[in-house]
Amino acid sequence: MDTNSTLNYRLYLQRQEEFVRADYHMEFKQYNRIKNGDVEGTKARFSIARQNFLEGRGVLSDDPLRNMKYHHVVAAAVISRVCIDGGMELDTAYTLSDIYIRRADVAKTVEEVLDITAEMQIDFATRMRELNKRDAVSLHVRRSIDYIYDNLHRQVTVNELAVREDLSAGYFSRLFAKETGMNVNQFINEAKVKTAQNMLIYSESSIQDISLSLGFSSQSAFSAVFKKVINMSPRAYREKYYHKKMTEK
Repeated sequence: MDTNSTLNYRLYLQRQEEFVRADYHMEFKQYNRIKNGDVEGTKARFSIARQNFLEGRGVLSDDPLRNMKYHHVVAAAVISRVCIDGGMELDTAYTLSDIYIRRADVAKTVEEVLDITAEMQIDFATRMRELNKRDAVSLHVRRSIDYIYDNLHRQVTVNELAVREDLSAGYFSRLFAKETGMNVNQFINEAKVKTAQNMLIYSESSIQDISLSLGFSSQSAFSAVFKKVINMSPRAYREKYYHKKMTEK
């Protein structure tokens, strides 16, 4: 089937209607919140996005309910794959995607599909968070990992975590290292760098803004930690991977 004439007609109509596609980078910011196990961020962003969920999205069906279901299927497909990339077991990700697609398939209203989409995003994000703490056994360490991921925007200290768990700083540090294989500061830095990697690839935020959003005292402090973990500066990382993503679009 030759789609050129149909494509050109659709593009013409979109220009006439001043239709603007949703920003690719903003969309993938949400997918990466899910991949990184940022449950609260995923929940907060979707609550905003659902108010104008179809804005900037293509019309996949003239029937509003079917159109929303198709967009749900697209989201399920992308989310399952980014989570596989983040370490989720392939069968788990695909089967979970199938479950949410089948639930949406029998939904009766647009709002019901949106509720299912929200639940799906939070479910995947929660499971990805669990993957990040799968080696942690004690409740103390598991709660602390949750707290770290909820507070990547600021500096969390060993003493702060220990006080929250009503433990001495020394005992907490040894327990954390035993269960995660790294000390608290290493874990925090790696979590921040993992988030920074996605921001460098999928957003246009400056390196300075990224460093501030992740609670670093300065861009130089952020760059030093990033280079120690990745063995590459943030600038070099962006130049290598951001432009690669642009050429793949």
